[in-house]
Amino acid sequence: MEQDMETTVVDVPERGRFEVRQGEHVVGLASYHVENGQMTLPHTEVDPAVGGQGIGTALVAGVLSAARERGLTVLPYCSFIRRYILQHPELTDLVAPADRPHFGLETADH
Repeated sequence: MEQDMETTVVDVPERGRFEVRQGEHVVGLASYHVENGQMTLPHTEVDPAVGGQGIGTALVAGVLSAARERGLTVLPYCSFIRRYILQHPELTDLVAPADRPHFGLETADH
């Protein structure tokens, strides 16, 4: 398997999703919907053929950094994204304080 293909995360707004690509191939996607300053993230999927290469992690990192750049909060309905945020507490602020309990993201500092 070629490891030199670049992994990129691309926003495809007309399809309502971010795609993660290896070279020209779409190997995963994260569907999203933006309304009232919030990015709803219901679903991510990665091609099982590229499992274990950090593709899903790269996808989620790209989506969350895009949300931050756009000044959006996120609603991480997707369990993979929730887990990622739990593992990276510095990203908890991307979820509005009122929404955190719903996603099991209460912080210990209140």
